[in-house]
Amino acid sequence: MTEQYFAKQPSAESRPVETEFTYRGHTLRLMTDSGVFSRGSVDEGSALLLESLPELKGRVLDLGCGAGVIGVCVGKVNSIELTQSDVNRRALALTEENLKRNDVSGTVIESDGFAALDGEFDVILTNPPIRAGKAVIYRLFEEARDHLTEQGELYLVIRKQQGAESAKRYLETLFGSVELVDRRKGYWILKCAKSGGNADA
Repeated sequence: MTEQYFAKQPSAESRPVETEFTYRGHTLRLMTDSGVFSRGSVDEGSALLLESLPELKGRVLDLGCGAGVIGVCVGKVNSIELTQSDVNRRALALTEENLKRNDVSGTVIESDGFAALDGEFDVILTNPPIRAGKAVIYRLFEEARDHLTEQGELYLVIRKQQGAESAKRYLETLFGSVELVDRRKGYWILKCAKSGGNADA
């Protein structure tokens, strides 16, 4: 089995390649690499998640940012305080470069989940590392809830065949509301709001 993109220090030979992605009128130039999720292109799930987002404000976290695509895109078109985090050091270097390439301001932090992240966020965005396993993903969901402001929202994308339905049921035990905002091409885009129901205090 090949090394996973959520390794801290990828051993795969670096093979950087540039890709372009147009988001809401802005053409972004993005570097990708081996050992980091979705080398050579913006993956379909992230593209659908980005397409589904409303205008964002406040503190925004791109959790498990990979090459930084989601955060760079939302930072380009919204006036936000952007943080991007990942455990993969090659991914973090790419994120730093992609912020600079596209003239976007953001803070990049090496963190396993929320271990190195301080404070609360108004919005958390993630294309979670499904291959890390359900236990890891569900821990991230719980930690995301605990790091949102009272009116905060978590947006995520997950493929139906990789457990979208069961993930939605679990999220409903954590959040006041969980909304399926889009469902296309086998992907579900979920919006989870902390307030408004059965979320734990």
